[in-house]
Amino acid sequence: MPIDSSTEGHPTIPLATADNPDPVIKAPLVCIDCRYIRERPSGIGEVVQALVDHAPALAPELRFLLLKHLEAPAILSAAPNVTERTVTFAANGPATMWMMSRLTDLSDVDLFHAPANILPHGLPMPSITTVHDVMWLKHPDWAAKPGLRGRIDRAFYRHGLKHALDRSTRIATVSQATRDEIATIDPVAAERTSVTPSGVAPDFRRLATQDGGAIALPALAGRRYILTVGQYAPYKNHIAALEAFAMAFRGDPDIALVFVQRQGDGAAVLLPRAAALGVADRVLFVPHLDREQLIVLYNGALALCHPSLYEGFGNPIAEAMACGCPVVTSNVSAMPEVTGGAAVLIDPNQIASIAAALHRVVSEPGLGAALRQRGLDRAAKLPWVRFAQANVTLYREALAEQREHQAGRTTLTAPGLLPGPATSTA
Repeated sequence: MPIDSSTEGHPTIPLATADNPDPVIKAPLVCIDCRYIRERPSGIGEVVQALVDHAPALAPELRFLLLKHLEAPAILSAAPNVTERTVTFAANGPATMWMMSRLTDLSDVDLFHAPANILPHGLPMPSITTVHDVMWLKHPDWAAKPGLRGRIDRAFYRHGLKHALDRSTRIATVSQATRDEIATIDPVAAERTSVTPSGVAPDFRRLATQDGGAIALPALAGRRYILTVGQYAPYKNHIAALEAFAMAFRGDPDIALVFVQRQGDGAAVLLPRAAALGVADRVLFVPHLDREQLIVLYNGALALCHPSLYEGFGNPIAEAMACGCPVVTSNVSAMPEVTGGAAVLIDPNQIASIAAALHRVVSEPGLGAALRQRGLDRAAKLPWVRFAQANVTLYREALAEQREHQAGRTTLTAPGLLPGPATSTA
């Protein structure tokens, strides 16, 4: 069977079909752990979804095995070079770390892609791990929950990240900032690390009307609002967002602060502080919104307040910019890189700095309008297809390296090249 070489120098390898179950050339099989894709969105889920949406079409010469969660949609991809398999254990649990190769049949896999910091032990094939950040190594207190659960999480994720840096064939990071941090922790790992810039999905967009906040949240009827999006965790610095809001808009009772916290019980911690600041009646907590409601909220917000202490990328920042929402965010880690001059940058440890920036964006119409346009322009440079293409390039490079390694090993062990067993002449 001839090979179709029309795909930009990467031949389309014939795949097995009912009529031809044993093609002449067997396409390499790339396994992507897609268990972060579930009905309820998450930042990692968005990243993996981009691979599912684009990688099979970008690399028709490869086959893809997608490992999916029990709560995933029925079909992740209809691409002809994709097969799917449901895995019943957690993506970020002990079974994945230590028993993946025993609990899941990966015998035909040529390359394994771990998309979220943890590389399973004992994989017999080359691997790529996407490292989103190294917070568990540099700032574990910013991520860990209190008590015993926090100590267990810290030990688990620190081990998982160290193992990934040590054992992954190639490492991908979603920002240059994360790669730079890896270089300070493990210079050897940094030599195997490539930046695959994260992105934003096209459905995060500027809507024809921006006054739909009350439709998404009826409690916003008649109110303008500042938006903060992300899980409740120490590094997200939501307490600073609350205190800056109270400082900036104490005299503007029509302005509310909306927390969309996909995980964590932020209300239990933040509401008492809001009451002490005298703004409890203007602070709303939303544990979950469907995607379109979130897009509506981004479009109607006066600004996104994202004073995070640390980010490997910061999905809410990109989402807000794509919706034309002005962004106020931190001047540390990946946030300046992601916004690319399209946001007001603040010191996340200075409440007055955050408050002043929020007040400026709201009170200076020219600044708000400029930030909206700059954000739209910046988000247009962050398509998910760019991220998927960068990962496909890594797949091809890792597979080529493996072929070269196997060819070299075959040559070295060819008959006549290595001495045979000693022959006695006695």
